[in-house]
Amino acid sequence: MKKRIAALILACVLMTVPVLAAENTADNFTRTRTYAGEFSDLTSDSPFYENVTALYEYGLTVGKGDGTFGLTDTMTVGQIVIFAGRIHSLYCTGDPEAGAAAQGGDGTTAEPYLHYLQAEGALGTELDGLLTTTATRAQVAHVLANTLPEGVLTKINDAQVTEGYASQRYITDVTEYTPYYQDILLLYRWGISQGSDETGSFYPDQPITRGAAAAMLTRLLDPELRLTLEWDVPLANSAVGTTLASLVEPGTYIASPQTEAEMDESVRYMLSSGDHTLTLSYPDISMIGARQKMQEALAVVKSYCEQSYNTVSCAIMPDGRLRMTFSAGGAGSRLEEYRTATMEAAIAVHDQLWESGELTASMTETEKARVYYTWICDNCVYDYGAGDESLSHIAYNLFCNGKAVCDGYTGAYNLLLKLEGISCTSLSNEGHIWTVAELDGQQVHIDTTWGDSGSQIDYDYFAMTPEESWQAHAW
Repeated sequence: MKKRIAALILACVLMTVPVLAAENTADNFTRTRTYAGEFSDLTSDSPFYENVTALYEYGLTVGKGDGTFGLTDTMTVGQIVIFAGRIHSLYCTGDPEAGAAAQGGDGTTAEPYLHYLQAEGALGTELDGLLTTTATRAQVAHVLANTLPEGVLTKINDAQVTEGYASQRYITDVTEYTPYYQDILLLYRWGISQGSDETGSFYPDQPITRGAAAAMLTRLLDPELRLTLEWDVPLANSAVGTTLASLVEPGTYIASPQTEAEMDESVRYMLSSGDHTLTLSYPDISMIGARQKMQEALAVVKSYCEQSYNTVSCAIMPDGRLRMTFSAGGAGSRLEEYRTATMEAAIAVHDQLWESGELTASMTETEKARVYYTWICDNCVYDYGAGDESLSHIAYNLFCNGKAVCDGYTGAYNLLLKLEGISCTSLSNEGHIWTVAELDGQQVHIDTTWGDSGSQIDYDYFAMTPEESWQAHAW
């Protein structure tokens, strides 16, 4: 009997021991009371209803003395500091008032909350003397971005904000000269803010209402209230919109080119204009001379093999003008269709490699070129049955059908390199063609055709020195 009584006494004693809150954890963010219409100005159709009720239920506000929350009232710097101090204290101790109380506060003035946040290293002295002034939205962002320790919140919108801001399509009213601009962007990354219009404008110099502040404050506490941005933003490194013509450095039209360099100028003039015809003037030229000029022009055009031209026809005018038309064997009237499909496919490969993280901004040109080398070898097989009229001689067949011969390999690879902004051309001997590129200030030779050895990729043919290349290609 005595043992039973002792056990009951022990149980009663245990029941009276308070459960201590954990320290430094978001598990302390629990709703300890239920909203039951305490604020007369808050209706269920208010855009901030869910946020204000949450702020009340987390024990962070009792509203104003007149029974309202003051949805449209502006906030002072001190008021936002009070809320931030309560949230920080709740996270650290489980008690929203413990932090300010330790600084001698009684919940009525902002100074103890500021001193608490300063003692915790959350804020510095930048807001000293400003507590009674109307808070700008930039100041609010600064306080909220530093309310909780680093790593507590996840950057759920990191890519969207990076891409949207970098492309200058979103948050356009915030620049590097805006006070606390990094803190503002951080709120977007966390899903605390989405801005105030279709372009995500933050209005950093404007005051903030208590309703809007309640929305941001409660998103710090409750992941369910955070915002996932659905912005239509391009990939930061997207090649969408790039054209084949734009990959060629514009040249100057020379009517009667006499040297290879002059012919290159005229060919680049044609290609960068998006044209495939070139008219040159050679009065009294013979048929043999015309054929020679055609071959000279075609050789230059083939050095831009990403453009998918590998044949030429020529009409000789009575006045000696040569009208050369460039095409591709086997393409016929569908050449432009093939070129368009090639460009779309190459852009898709480029963007996917960036989006997947296989390509990053920290990579050297050599590292990026190796990624593309690997992709080419992984996604193509040599077309041993290709004839002179086969589409395997142009990049289209590699991208769209996974088959090519050397000029198709080289054209596709050069196209990807040029989308990356890497300078390259092609070089050939009798019966073979490969890439010459400028990687990190060094000229190198790259042979994707020979690198694709079937069961495994042979990197011996990647980034060869010119001497190594000529030795390898000496037939």
